[in-house]
Amino acid sequence: MTTLRTNLTTPPPRLPVRDKAAARQRAWGGVSPMLGRLATERATGVLVRERGSLYLTDGQVVHAESPAVPGLDVLLTARGTLDAGGWRDAVDAAGEHNRVGRFLVESGRIGAGALEVCHLGALYDAAYFALAPSGTPGHFRYGATHWLGPVRPVPVAALEHETLRRRALLHRIWPDPAPDSAPLLHSGSPAAPAVSARQHAVLDLVDGVRTAADIARALARPTFHTLVDVRRLAAAGVVAPAAAPPALPPTAPDRPPVSSAPPGALPPAFADPNITLLKRLRDALEAL
Repeated sequence: MTTLRTNLTTPPPRLPVRDKAAARQRAWGGVSPMLGRLATERATGVLVRERGSLYLTDGQVVHAESPAVPGLDVLLTARGTLDAGGWRDAVDAAGEHNRVGRFLVESGRIGAGALEVCHLGALYDAAYFALAPSGTPGHFRYGATHWLGPVRPVPVAALEHETLRRRALLHRIWPDPAPDSAPLLHSGSPAAPAVSARQHAVLDLVDGVRTAADIARALARPTFHTLVDVRRLAAAGVVAPAAAPPALPPTAPDRPPVSSAPPGALPPAFADPNITLLKRLRDALEAL
């Protein structure tokens, strides 16, 4: 008989435990698969998409642009953080070297903290729209850099998570995305609730022509923040998207004009003197 000896002083080997954080990271599909691949390869360049662009350095996002949002210059100068002349001087002096942000700080025109906070706000605002769902494929230009230069790089995963959080927030406020891009109208509801001062500034610019992006530019505010106000106003029944113009009915195909000639008669375009004479002769012979 064989006996099995065990060493009670040696603990048994630990069973493998799944790393939940790593599992979540593997399951995370991301907002843009291309952006995820560029982050993995630590690429430098610009990802151009339908509604904006993302600039990357070593796989991290350093700047974002979108026509739907006010630029960093607008956000800095509108509230007096930086005067317009100082911004122009920085662009003229350091724009060619892609170090405008560094020049602004080193020249004392703005503090490093103020620039970083404003830049991050502008980056997340533009990235929200640049990463919007699109049927047009994006393309990446390797080596391209932005004239502002790096201020505070943002990891791609953090940017995508924030984009999804913002989408979920807007959906919770009001699930209909129509007010985001359509011209806005006052709904004329007699039971409109009281609005905050921030929302009142938005309402003052609602005229049936301006969109939320137009209002954000006029107020020099981030467009996403304006979308939050617009959706809350829509949920309260204060504003509504303007209806799209009705589609024109399909044009009926042209029909040939109805002829009033008796049956068997040729149209005027085919009338010929010789044919007319032969018909008269035929009628005379039949009458004999």
